[in-house]
Amino acid sequence: MFLDLLRRRNPGLLAAAANLHDSGDLPANCYALDLDTVAANAAAIRAEADRHGLSVYAMTKQVGRNPDFCRTVRDAGITEAVGVDLQCALADRRGGLGIGHLGHLVQIPRHEAAVAAALAPAYWTVFNDAKAAEAAAASAAAGREQALLARIAAPGDRFYRGHEGGWPAEEIVAVAHRLDALDGARFAGVTSFPTQLFDPAAGRVVPTPNLGTLRAAAVALRAAGWSHVEINAPGTTSAAILAMLAEAGVTQVEPGHGLTGTTPWHAVTDLVEEPAVLYVSEVSHLWDGRAYVFGGGLYVDPVLGLGGTRALIVPRGGGLDDAYLVDVEMPAPEAIDYYAMADVTAAPGVAPGDTVLFGFRPQAFVTRALTAGVTGVRSGAPAVAGVYAADGSAPIGLDDIDAGDGPGTGNQAARSAGRA
Repeated sequence: MFLDLLRRRNPGLLAAAANLHDSGDLPANCYALDLDTVAANAAAIRAEADRHGLSVYAMTKQVGRNPDFCRTVRDAGITEAVGVDLQCALADRRGGLGIGHLGHLVQIPRHEAAVAAALAPAYWTVFNDAKAAEAAAASAAAGREQALLARIAAPGDRFYRGHEGGWPAEEIVAVAHRLDALDGARFAGVTSFPTQLFDPAAGRVVPTPNLGTLRAAAVALRAAGWSHVEINAPGTTSAAILAMLAEAGVTQVEPGHGLTGTTPWHAVTDLVEEPAVLYVSEVSHLWDGRAYVFGGGLYVDPVLGLGGTRALIVPRGGGLDDAYLVDVEMPAPEAIDYYAMADVTAAPGVAPGDTVLFGFRPQAFVTRALTAGVTGVRSGAPAVAGVYAADGSAPIGLDDIDAGDGPGTGNQAARSAGRA
């Protein structure tokens, strides 16, 4: 689905990725990020958020918390991130982003609360009194007062299976009083997820009941004396929905796929954000009319369903005009994605080493893929800014391996003697 969008709206990224893989600058099993387009997307979201007075926290898990992506988003005006878990927040900090929000979706384990407090997050979501006490105690020990968001839920709210949790919404006033009474913390507002989702029938993003729950909680809190209530409303965020969220009283938004133009709405409508990510692979070998393509990052976000997948196979030394558009059999969701299998019965020129380009909605952080930012796509001078592992760290490469130090070689001893 997003391959067609890339071919129409950002063919320069496809061409750049093919050339950079062919030259050896982009490895296989790698998400390539068009940093020029990411910057434009982030700037568009920032401008629309400013128009409505919204705080913006970038979600970076989808692209493996890539540091060059983080710096690009920061320089475009979105200076803080939301850490989906503590590891995400730490990677975002290393990438140059402040921490605007953590604890949602994933709560902070009790022995790691001190690490979380050291990040000085602007907001910290808690699901219950025990977690609130841990956050408050860690913050007090760090000499600061932590603004807490309460995760709430009401009957009829929608949650992905495994994402449930929080206080009953009807108890929010009592919860706010308890959080305010904690040494090292104060109550700041409410949150839930997802507060809006793409509706295929409507062809657009619409609010879920969760957003109404947050609005009702804010009304109750204001009636009880809270003059300002933060409403954090994540889910399918792009510039196109910010006016609706602001009208609903939302104060904080968290774009993730909006930064790469890969929300479900982008798949069917040309929104202001353009597609900025693709997956690079390579033909490993041929067998029975199929090209076996290296995997490792073939996790297609199931939000859009498990429909058919296509890819472009670009011959070595060739360009997009020489590419074959082929159907691909993806690994079963329960299988390890060592390979995908491309039908090349109508593509007789395909050979091992050819570049393979996919366009799908990624969640790089749950894969073993690499990520790489690419600069200069729009200017026609593409270059790889850096290659990173799916957790945002630098991957181990040949420069990190001392090939002569195997057991019994004696090379290390010889070099040590030479340095003596």
